[in-house]
Amino acid sequence: MFRRTTLSAAAAAAVLSLQPQVAAAQEFINVLTGGTSGVYYPLGVGLSEIYAENIEGARTQVQATKASVENLNLLAQRKGELAFALGDSVTLAWEGNEEAGFPRPLKNLRAIAAIYPNYIQIVADAASGVTTLEDLKGKTLSVGAPASGTELNARAIFGAAGMSYEDLAKVEYLPYAESAELIKNRQLQATLQSSGLGVAFIKDLSSTHDINLVSIPAEVVEKIGAPYQPAVIPAGTYSGQDADVPTAAVGNLLVTHEDVSEDTAYQMTKLMFENLDRLKSAHAAAGNIKPETAIEALPIPLHPGAEKYYREIGLIQ
Repeated sequence: MFRRTTLSAAAAAAVLSLQPQVAAAQEFINVLTGGTSGVYYPLGVGLSEIYAENIEGARTQVQATKASVENLNLLAQRKGELAFALGDSVTLAWEGNEEAGFPRPLKNLRAIAAIYPNYIQIVADAASGVTTLEDLKGKTLSVGAPASGTELNARAIFGAAGMSYEDLAKVEYLPYAESAELIKNRQLQATLQSSGLGVAFIKDLSSTHDINLVSIPAEVVEKIGAPYQPAVIPAGTYSGQDADVPTAAVGNLLVTHEDVSEDTAYQMTKLMFENLDRLKSAHAAAGNIKPETAIEALPIPLHPGAEKYYREIGLIQ
């Protein structure tokens, strides 16, 4: 009787010891995005649906966040498997720039792909009369969440233009939707946001409100240097915008971490490029995602799974 009891206990212990391994074997992909009115979020939803349908046993989730800086810190803590982030934020994370929100170098980050460019879009209430960076002096401006990727962009633009937050009447640290609401309610004169062209919050704002898009001259952008590049918001991107507006662009990356398996990273990369038409239906910014530019000027190492895909299609020999 004693022996039989001992064997039963051992068997039960064996079953219990196997349970964590079974749970770990189930594929879980948390996609870290940004605010729900931005571009990261709809693209993240599109990717999560593609992965759920095509990666066997995968459970996917989309997490709305404060975007780049928060996403990279969550990835480093293994609280996500895939994240959207601005290229300059990724560089600062890799280096461990404390002022930018990275107390230590995040050396476990790995690249999946360079995707589409983000455009620095400064939107002002037309009644404010703001059309240039100089015009922002003495005005109220929101610049994204503190130490977010957008706010890092704002600091860079102001620095290159010889300005600082002290030149403003007031600085608000607010994301897209809240900024738009305050402009609609005449409680804020302008907002600087970093996003893909045709972002929902500006489309919505321009459909009900007279706005100006503030120009950022090429010479200001060139003072910052890489990864910032001079760019243009084409006429007609938003209601009432009848002329091209010069601005700055910064590339976005899809990032993962080194503990994501090679097979999962390979599948995430391959499935994204094989479903670009579907992603374009989620947001037009996906039209700029191309394999040919996916490995250009990456500030961090490629994940081996992503590298496997690029070798497979001949981009890496």
